[in-house]
Amino acid sequence: MSKFYKKITSRLQKFIEAQKIFFVGTAPNSGRINLSPKGMDSFRVIDENRVLWLNVTGSGNETAAHLLENERITIMFCAFEGAPNILRLYGKGKEIKEGDADWNNLITLFPETPGTRQIFDISIESAQTSCGMSIPFFDYKGERNELNDWATKQGKEGIKNYWKDKNQTSIDGLPTDILK
Repeated sequence: MSKFYKKITSRLQKFIEAQKIFFVGTAPNSGRINLSPKGMDSFRVIDENRVLWLNVTGSGNETAAHLLENERITIMFCAFEGAPNILRLYGKGKEIKEGDADWNNLITLFPETPGTRQIFDISIESAQTSCGMSIPFFDYKGERNELNDWATKQGKEGIKNYWKDKNQTSIDGLPTDILK
């Protein structure tokens, strides 16, 4: 039932753009696997083999630490309405932070978001669809505002202090280089 692709087709891109949630999976060479749900207007298909994900400040910074070590990343989308479908994007990712050469061009592709931490630039090596027939239906009710409200209250300096206190290492002690 599954099918592999070497690129993001126009049909797959339409599916991606219709989703309100996606999941990011990374793992260090040794240690815990990280799997995180993501939302907001934070994902862009740039071309058939490149996507961007705008990441905001959160309790950890696992993706950055894992990509520094081995670049492997998987993004998964599930259909919670309409026809059943699961889409996984397999690739290699790199972190782009404010001050990096590509930052000013790439950040304009996203809405201004309080607590923006980095953009992950992902080269897609393959994509896989599978049936998704066991995935239940869910109704989208809207975005949560708590994270944006918290980041706005912290301000830019408060966010940097949070990074210093909470985002410099992964849960396995790997460096994230958030402040470099």
